[in-house]
Amino acid sequence: MLRFTTAGESHGPALVATLEGLPAGIPLLAADVDTQLARRQQGYGRGRRMQIETDRIEFLSGVRAGETLGSPIAMIIHNRDWKNWIDIMDPAPRESDADGPRKRTVTRVRPGHADLTGVLKYDRDDARDILERASARETTARVAAGAVCRRFLEALGVHIGSHVVHLGGIDAAPPAEWPADLNAASDASPVRMLDPTAEAELITRIDEIKRAGNTLGGICEIVVTGLPVGLGSHVSWDRKLDGRLGQAMLSIQAVKGVEIGLGFESARRTGAEVHDEIEPAPGRTATGHVRRRSNRAGGLEGGMTTGEPLVIRVAMKPIATLMKPLATVDVSTGAVASAAAERSDVTAVPAMGVIAEAMAAYVCAQAVLEKFGGDSLVEVQRNLSSYLARLDERVVDSQAAASRVTDSVPSGSVDA
Repeated sequence: MLRFTTAGESHGPALVATLEGLPAGIPLLAADVDTQLARRQQGYGRGRRMQIETDRIEFLSGVRAGETLGSPIAMIIHNRDWKNWIDIMDPAPRESDADGPRKRTVTRVRPGHADLTGVLKYDRDDARDILERASARETTARVAAGAVCRRFLEALGVHIGSHVVHLGGIDAAPPAEWPADLNAASDASPVRMLDPTAEAELITRIDEIKRAGNTLGGICEIVVTGLPVGLGSHVSWDRKLDGRLGQAMLSIQAVKGVEIGLGFESARRTGAEVHDEIEPAPGRTATGHVRRRSNRAGGLEGGMTTGEPLVIRVAMKPIATLMKPLATVDVSTGAVASAAAERSDVTAVPAMGVIAEAMAAYVCAQAVLEKFGGDSLVEVQRNLSSYLARLDERVVDSQAAASRVTDSVPSGSVDA
């Protein structure tokens, strides 16, 4: 069972990711993970924290001589900003009450954040006890874990990319021709859009919103190619791959919606305008030698992959920290107040796409291992090859059966 956990606070000493269940023999370097961490830090509209941190991982276990060992992989990402927060985040108690409250105590809780509900649930006096872990800084560790899963998938011919399709009220027009390398094209844009006209308009919009002390949300599209037909299952609710992907995406901080394929639009159309017609496609082994004439289902039917590209759209609300704060209450007094203003971004939508890629990599890698198993990469590859070979055999078997039916029909007979 592939699983990962993360630990650490936004301004603590470090973040930690532990990933367990991947097979041995996956080629893996720290640079493979660092590349994805750098992508997560990009994007026009990010805050000053991205100028402070240069995220790098250090392997603590599970990797030797450039390959995974099959044992748990532990990674640490040190927070460079920790040196400025040692007194504030010190795990040790104060020596006496005379020292007073710690600096940067947060009692003016922010609407839309975990501050208030967390303070009440965990019976805390300082919302910093909540917000430090609730912060999207935690996704640094997720991206690290997802980067390792990505390397596993790449060894099986599976690739994951993303781009921004909407941000701050501005839609990106789809490109006339899709780039061969989606991430190379979208990462070249400061807002990770494939539409230069919308990009220029959006940069102006972000600047305006920043001056107003406000924030923006948006939508990213994640595309996974190379998955074979049959990952996931229809037999139980918790094995359906679309449900598992939805849970993974909705767990990302500030994400409020997920669509697969047409998503909500499919509810507005007729069945003939929604469902993908199927036709023979000899040579397309991974789809079972068929082709969908469209991909409105987004690569999933009945909770299982179809072999067509997996297409997911993820919606992120505007960040809850506004430099022009909203009205709230001070939990220490109950009085009306303006919300606290922590250092934050105008928008993190471009980075959210990279985080969503990481979560997609994790769920897809988990589904691959459930289907094909194996303690080594070579074993998984062999099991996958055997499955694909059986899909080829089915075509041969079907052709032979059709030939026998044709041969058994008497000459001159009429098909009723």
